[in-house]
Amino acid sequence: MVRVGELKRKLIEVALPLEAINKESARENYIYRGNPSSVHKWWAQRPLAAARAVLFAQLVDDPSARPDEFPTEEDQRRERERLHGLIERLVRWENVRDEKLLAEAHAEILKSTDGNPPPILDPFAGGGTIPLEAQRLGLEAHASDLNPVAVLINKALIEIPPKFRDQAPSYPDLADSEIRDWKGAEGLAADVRAYGGWMRDEAEKWTGHLYPKATLDDGTQANVIAWIWARTVTCPNPACGIEMPLVRSWWLGKKRGKEAYVVPTVVGDPDHPSGQRVQFDIGHDKAGSPTKETDGTVGRNGAFCIACETAVDLKYVRAEGRDGRTGQTLMAVVAEGNRSRAYVAPDQVHSLAADVPRPDDLPDPSIPDQALGFRVQAYGMTKWVNLFTNRQLVALTTFSDLVSEAREKVRADGGTPEYADAVATYLAFSVSKLADYGNSLAVWYPKEDRPKNLFARQSIPMVWDFPEVNPLCDIGGSWSRCVQVVSQGFAELVPATSGVAQQADASARSYLGAVVNTDPPYYDNIGYSDLSDFFYVWLRRALRKQYPDLLSTMLVPKAEELVANQYRHGGKSAANGFFESGFRRVFAKVRESAATHAPMVVWYAFKQSEKSDAGETSSGWETLLEGMIRSNWEITSTWPVRSERSSRAVGLGTNALASSIVLSLRPRAEDARTTDRRGFIATLEAELPDALRKLQQGLIAPVDLPQAAIGPGMAVFSRYSAVLEPDGTKMTVRAALSRINEILDQVLNEQEGDFHATTRFALAWYRQHGYAVGDFGDANTLANARNTSVDAMARAGVLTSAAGKVQLIRPEDMPADYDVLADESTSGWEVLHHLIRLLNTGGVQAAGSFLATALSRPEGDIEADLIKELAHLVFRVSEKNGWTKEALDCNTVVTSWPEILDASREVGKATSEQGEIDFDEVTES
Repeated sequence: MVRVGELKRKLIEVALPLEAINKESARENYIYRGNPSSVHKWWAQRPLAAARAVLFAQLVDDPSARPDEFPTEEDQRRERERLHGLIERLVRWENVRDEKLLAEAHAEILKSTDGNPPPILDPFAGGGTIPLEAQRLGLEAHASDLNPVAVLINKALIEIPPKFRDQAPSYPDLADSEIRDWKGAEGLAADVRAYGGWMRDEAEKWTGHLYPKATLDDGTQANVIAWIWARTVTCPNPACGIEMPLVRSWWLGKKRGKEAYVVPTVVGDPDHPSGQRVQFDIGHDKAGSPTKETDGTVGRNGAFCIACETAVDLKYVRAEGRDGRTGQTLMAVVAEGNRSRAYVAPDQVHSLAADVPRPDDLPDPSIPDQALGFRVQAYGMTKWVNLFTNRQLVALTTFSDLVSEAREKVRADGGTPEYADAVATYLAFSVSKLADYGNSLAVWYPKEDRPKNLFARQSIPMVWDFPEVNPLCDIGGSWSRCVQVVSQGFAELVPATSGVAQQADASARSYLGAVVNTDPPYYDNIGYSDLSDFFYVWLRRALRKQYPDLLSTMLVPKAEELVANQYRHGGKSAANGFFESGFRRVFAKVRESAATHAPMVVWYAFKQSEKSDAGETSSGWETLLEGMIRSNWEITSTWPVRSERSSRAVGLGTNALASSIVLSLRPRAEDARTTDRRGFIATLEAELPDALRKLQQGLIAPVDLPQAAIGPGMAVFSRYSAVLEPDGTKMTVRAALSRINEILDQVLNEQEGDFHATTRFALAWYRQHGYAVGDFGDANTLANARNTSVDAMARAGVLTSAAGKVQLIRPEDMPADYDVLADESTSGWEVLHHLIRLLNTGGVQAAGSFLATALSRPEGDIEADLIKELAHLVFRVSEKNGWTKEALDCNTVVTSWPEILDASREVGKATSEQGEIDFDEVTES
């Protein structure tokens, strides 16, 4: 086996422009149109931008691995910055169809793989992010998963689009059009929309009478968007007995000036056994709107009856549900208004329209008695069809059956059987999306006057009031919109290579010659198979003829699923044991035959709770590292990837806030030697400083530096077969992480020697006092040891000194009229503080202008890299002391550094072309 040290180090093992990757990953959450992740729901998918960047960095050599081309550290740094710039362009959403840029990235991959890039394999392919992005980079993509829903998603993303690339659609009106060239999957997507439109028209013929129009206040008729229902139980008070509504919130719409809410009133009703019922009207007056105290009738602690005000325990509600005695009542009708929603009180026409018999031939599988994140079984919902109203089941069975008819229509219009299957697959995905919105566990979102789908999270919670979306209207969650979202999700894919997706057990499949990049399940984070049964029962109904082997089982296979499901494996301990042994089997199997010229990449989904009170990582993270090392892998890097932004500074530096940790791994040599604690620490002290410099040279936020520094630290620890403690026992991962963090602090502290005496004093004083007041005597002693004086720093404007007390000046208190060129002796500390002040008050342009002026000082005593290093150091001190604002300020400086540098270069360019610039004029503007 080739030793790790003899292999070329890849970019991912040295430095990444992590902040740019994280920024685009977070932004991606807000992009829905054209996002491939919207083709079909999957849980906890990794960001496309991050996957693209990581795949590129996994295959491309770090410049230090090519000393013939880049002999000096400066040459290597420049080349690394060029590659980082390419990654920063690659991750931007606007560039995902830039074929020239993708070709440029592919050329870099070819250069680092001797013109023969390896196939990329993800054995836990899930939602298809990694194989899709491998394919986008021009690589041969292989995806496998045990879950048939996941396999179908991967087929829809990497198998089907390349087969019909640049093909014109079959639908007659579209096929006869000569107005355009069809690129990528555009023709296929156009057909999905066209045949989806045909299905909608057919469904309206069969079921349109079930969706009557609403009569508005002015007497006009309007299409209904949704009906808002509340579940009901009989009030347990014998003196009342009313059908009491269970309502989370009375609010319907909260847009300013268009507020609407349900107004319940108890009225007499001789036809009801209790002699009374709840009548619902619509209110708009702010004066009568629900407050926090009056909103809804049910919460975590129970419910209450609005007629007699009896408190009702949720145990009673659950028992009524299990005995089949819950009902539902119509509270409001949502219709299309004049450029807004119109909320209408219910009437008998709309109540009776929903009173339809349950369809025959429904999928009959049961929901498991207990499952991760499931709450509905306790309320009597024991089968998947119980999650829908009868009218919703009519819609789903109608559209599911029409998928097969649409497939036959495609063939009749001249499409091949394979092409007809492709169109049918995406139409069945549209049925999945319809089910995600069209169930009785979705919710109405008053802030935006729209429905929200069930799977906003990876769970199936109980919902009390819910919208029943009209599938024939035009709103998010209706059939037309579902088809539109699905077709947009793959329409813009322009795959240059084919892909393969198959059903396979990750612990048994072959990995021969492939480079692995995967996002495996982790313990009990998500119960994929149980959740995906929700969609599987409808996909199987619609597509069983097209995929007879894949959809042969009644439900998704579960016995071999690598998830620590305590309900399936007899308790938490047994479930964890099942997961850990399976995890080791998979990565031992990968080690047997996977390609070794590039590292394996594993994504680890961190949970926010995985942090101890002392700030240490939890057993979950440690177990992952331990498992990898025990499987004879050497961990060469760890990168925190965040797809959610957070404003919380303290704690941001811990991996608890990362959405994922990306690890790169190499097979450890069979004859790896052991070392003792002293040898381990000595190697850390020798290697970590250079690794840290490279990390800081890349765009990495201070909050992410500690996690990223674990990578080179664990690379040292995991290269040994064992690190022995003084008593002869093996050092644990937890102990190794502690040593790595100690050396990280030591290395950061040693960086202080690079700074001016004033900055060294300020750092030391800041570490002890922050911006609080301290004694002059202590300050003077500290200053003398650093060859400066308190008086000199007071004159320089670094601190104030009076009445025997000394205090560092905060950034916001730095003088706005400071002239960095006129200052006889400035320091990095002053420059950083003025940058913080200007960034907070004038933005990037003002900060860039100031930096350009500071860098132009004739003395040349200000270096940009040192200012960024200083921000890292001050952040570390601030975070450790819990100084939130100060930590956030320094983090912002580093994350804005590329923009600040760009702005400074523009100012420098203008200065050289036009002469001196009035700095005050620039910053004020």
